[in-house]
Amino acid sequence: MSRTNSSTRQRLINAALELFSSQGVTETTTRQIAELAQVNEVTLFRQFGSKQGLLLAVIEDSAVFTHLGESLREQVDRTSNLEQALRTYASDRLQALEQIPELLRSVVGEAGRYTIENRRALGRGVTLANGEVARFLATVIEREQLHPRIPPEKLASLLNGMLFGYLVIELTSEFHELWDSREDFLNSLVELFLQGAVATEDGLQVNRLTVERSNQSSALQPSTYQRSTLSPKVADLPTSVVHSILQQAKKQGLQEYALAYLLFGSGLLPLEVVALERVHQISDEHQHLLQVTHGAIRQVPVNQWIMGKRYGSYTRNPLGQWLKSRKDDQSAMFLNDKGQPMSEEELRACWQQFTSGLLTPEGQPLFVEQARHTWCVEMLMRGMDLEDLSILSGWDSTQLQPYARRAREKAALERALRLDQKA
Repeated sequence: MSRTNSSTRQRLINAALELFSSQGVTETTTRQIAELAQVNEVTLFRQFGSKQGLLLAVIEDSAVFTHLGESLREQVDRTSNLEQALRTYASDRLQALEQIPELLRSVVGEAGRYTIENRRALGRGVTLANGEVARFLATVIEREQLHPRIPPEKLASLLNGMLFGYLVIELTSEFHELWDSREDFLNSLVELFLQGAVATEDGLQVNRLTVERSNQSSALQPSTYQRSTLSPKVADLPTSVVHSILQQAKKQGLQEYALAYLLFGSGLLPLEVVALERVHQISDEHQHLLQVTHGAIRQVPVNQWIMGKRYGSYTRNPLGQWLKSRKDDQSAMFLNDKGQPMSEEELRACWQQFTSGLLTPEGQPLFVEQARHTWCVEMLMRGMDLEDLSILSGWDSTQLQPYARRAREKAALERALRLDQKA
């Protein structure tokens, strides 16, 4: 975009923001916006298509959405735990929303009078922003090896809904007694999500804020702190469910089958999978390896055998068949519907498709991280020690302890069954 076009676009956005805030979206005409911006009305339509497109641009240009994805990716590196991630994001979004109070009042107050195109435009903007937040939260959750009770997409939706609801109440009412201050609201919000959205081993909720407060008041022992915050809940899947997933994925297509095979055969995290490129595969009759370049840099074997069933060989398997079928020149190992590298969000959507209708033994929906849980437990049951698994998984031995316990539990059950059958 040329500097002139960029300047014209910004003048139109600034003019629209001023008029939307002062007289409302519905009452503002495109002619008024064009006149205030000192451009021809045709230029407005050429730039934005309609008033609805301009409204979306105004919201996206505001501090609420501007460079949201980029800022969240930067926050990941500066965030040490989920509590800090939630608090920082919530605080930043509230500050951004407070910069456009009149526009928010107009959007909320006139929503019932908007056209369907207007409502769809706003919905698309909210959905895109929610996706960025979901990816941010998923990255932090996976890095801490926590067990989400609800998918990151739903977690982001609830979080954004509560933040918007808070600000609507603050902008439209006075003298309520719902919370003492913004800090009181943020404390309650963060504790609610930490206690209700994620869990660790033995079903314990993760709440670093509570742990830190307890630590100050009662000298909490390090071992207790580690158990409540560092140990994930192991949610490995039974053999029958794993094979059903692979069968359903096979019916959906070569890429879906390859993706399911790789998840259960190598135990990679979603972010590691979408970072893979074709050149990262090393395959011959003696081995099938993947070079992991995201997160812990390492090589990982892709198993021929998954939960007692063989899925091809090192040289002929679902992943190899998918790559050989490719006619494109994309370097990425997995692609979306547009032929572009698959994102983590798209990978999760693909997982939902080929696990549709399947549930855990407890009747819960499946989440993609369970493939890694299953792989870790299976590798340990095959006889791999913690040190070797630490090298292959990129996790340290402390993080793998719950998986070792789960592997021992399953092995003990199998031995007990064999003894009973023998008797």
